[in-house]
Amino acid sequence: MFISNAYAQATAIPGGMGEFGQLLPLIAMFVLLYFIIIRPQTKRAKEVKTMLDGLQKGDEVVAAGILGKITKISDNVVSLEIADNTIISVQKQAISQLLPKGTLKAAH
Repeated sequence: MFISNAYAQATAIPGGMGEFGQLLPLIAMFVLLYFIIIRPQTKRAKEVKTMLDGLQKGDEVVAAGILGKITKISDNVVSLEIADNTIISVQKQAISQLLPKGTLKAAH
């Protein structure tokens, strides 16, 4: 009849790391993902945007695997001369690389 109440006691976290210590591996994983994946991807996107904004008539480029010289540029479409008197139109976003001057002469 005279039974006392039994209360649960707080248990200690093994290793004594505390609440912050348990979150530390998760935080480290997000930091690692940022430096391995997110940061290089945004840096590359910025470089591509700068390259596309700086295109000029006469630049030699690679667009979808096709080498050509820019003859005309509009907002979204670029005209490329891929051979004598052969001009094609490609989307500006299809240009993947700006080539050094004279590359096309060396390729023919």
